[in-house]
Amino acid sequence: MDLADFREYCLRKPDAIEETPFGPDVLVFKVGGKMFALAALDEVPPTVNLKCDPDLALELRDRYEQVRPGYHMNKKHWNTVDIEGGIPDFELRKMIDHSYQLVIEKLPKPRAKIAARCRRSSVAARRARR
Repeated sequence: MDLADFREYCLRKPDAIEETPFGPDVLVFKVGGKMFALAALDEVPPTVNLKCDPDLALELRDRYEQVRPGYHMNKKHWNTVDIEGGIPDFELRKMIDHSYQLVIEKLPKPRAKIAARCRRSSVAARRARR
């Protein structure tokens, strides 16, 4: 997965938006005003930060050398991932999905509709791939 594919996949998430609050070299992807992914545009190889359940974060760091504790983030809840380092695309998409899901689950009740739309679109996408 390259940076363009990563960006496109993040923006396909329901109600996802892209901002640059940290300057033009860092893309921030948000849902409901909360970050679920960041992409450093000036890093070689390209790296992204993704929110992650703490236990899964440790497991992913053990499984892939391209996954490290989140740079400039809470290292317990965020991973930095080299997206062009050989992790299969479907695994990267799972990491993005997981990060997005963690954020929408914590949104206030009125925003829970986003979660419902997300679940419906995920089920439809899985059926379409079959």
